[in-house]
Amino acid sequence: MKKTINLSLSEIPEIAAQVAKNLDGGEVFALIGPLGSGKTTFTQSLGKHLEIRQKITSPTFTLLNCMPAKLKKNKKKIAFYHLDLYRTKNFAEAKALGLTEFWGKTHTVTLIEWADRIRRHLPKKTIIINFKGQ
Repeated sequence: MKKTINLSLSEIPEIAAQVAKNLDGGEVFALIGPLGSGKTTFTQSLGKHLEIRQKITSPTFTLLNCMPAKLKKNKKKIAFYHLDLYRTKNFAEAKALGLTEFWGKTHTVTLIEWADRIRRHLPKKTIIINFKGQ
């Protein structure tokens, strides 16, 4: 069953901190909302709480970034996958990135911007975050 969260820009810091505290690894987040609504801002805020040291930018042209991170709960090292599917046309293009090979694995956390483009293909336990923007 997919869980859905509705989020405004002002709520991002608090919700990202709460999410970071509760991650176990294997989570997949579908970030859905219009341009400028906070998808990348949420990813940056969550990444900060997971001790990601490099700058997090939206992978609009590279489509996928992978960064080392550390879970707050147990200090377990994980791979933090950040995808931006804005320029993809279908699930086959997203799958070609190797998406299904890492999503849901216990040593990963995956955030997918523009996940509505592959919504029906997302894992059952995906956490959907709808961004309202301002």
